[in-house]
Amino acid sequence: MKHNFGAGPCILPSEVFQEASQAIIDFNNSGLSILEISHRSKAFEAVIEETEALVKDLLSVPDGYSVLFLQGGASQQFAMVPMNLLPQNGKAAYLDSGTWASKAYKEAQKFGAIEVVASSKDANYTYIPKEYTIPADAAYFHYTSNNTIYGTELFEAPQSPIPLVCDMSSDILSRKINVADYGLIYAGAQKNMGPAGVTLVIVKNDILGKTGRDIPSIFDYRKHAEAGSMYNTPPVYAIYVSLLNLRWLKAKGGIEEIERENIIKARTLYDEIDRNPLFKGTAKLEDRSRMNVTFVMENAELEKSFLALTEERGLVGLKGHRSVGGFRASIYNALTITSINTLVDLMQEFAEKNA
Repeated sequence: MKHNFGAGPCILPSEVFQEASQAIIDFNNSGLSILEISHRSKAFEAVIEETEALVKDLLSVPDGYSVLFLQGGASQQFAMVPMNLLPQNGKAAYLDSGTWASKAYKEAQKFGAIEVVASSKDANYTYIPKEYTIPADAAYFHYTSNNTIYGTELFEAPQSPIPLVCDMSSDILSRKINVADYGLIYAGAQKNMGPAGVTLVIVKNDILGKTGRDIPSIFDYRKHAEAGSMYNTPPVYAIYVSLLNLRWLKAKGGIEEIERENIIKARTLYDEIDRNPLFKGTAKLEDRSRMNVTFVMENAELEKSFLALTEERGLVGLKGHRSVGGFRASIYNALTITSINTLVDLMQEFAEKNA
């Protein structure tokens, strides 16, 4: 058995893989593969409509918001957000809490003035900046809720006098949020929602169309909303697998139940990191992510041996990002407590042998 701690594309529930693989051969007894059905067919219209309905249900999306399924990943949203929300000769505010947040504001600088209100780069992004002021004269305030590389997470929406924009790629659907606090949320699917290839965007309709900018249609949120996410051919299979995963999450008990499980999983692993004399966490205690647990060894010379042991025992994806080193356990929604306990047991075993 493999225990997949990969940062993404990542683990999905086994039952989702079963259904998704069957649909490649024969989708809903149609005699056609999901890979070859028309995106304009009634069969796929039903898929995208149910997927949208489940997103709205699970996240309690209020009226006045559009739910979009786009392509290009979160990286494309780094440009689409300012293209659609930053007026010409206007400015936007950004929080720099990690690599992806940094990439986001650097892309936005191509469309207008960007004020970085705070950064934790000086400490290698091991904490979430807290002492900052959001400028009331900016068009929006952008932040990244979970920083996959550095293992930090911001659990509460900042109090803001301007629309909030959040990159929730790695913690969307993992905990309760109040969508009404945000002007726009975007998330690459490949952590908690589905496979790589589709990006979720939830946008408040009344913040659009105010930039004075002539936006190419393919990059205009309004065009995608008007077309029901089918302005061009959508990523059919990625949306279908996301539907299966959303059904799975709904059947489990929704966001409330998965958040309860995620809290237990993260606490179990962090408790072992703090207890075990061989290991130490890298993120500040108050900012520790529930999705990406980053840690190193007190004796760095032992890290290669421990990594080799994890791979030998079927625990994959634990090597830390090259900019941080050490280890990263990505413990997204579909990862079970059994996998967490297996890792904890191995950490204890390794400590006993290397005491």
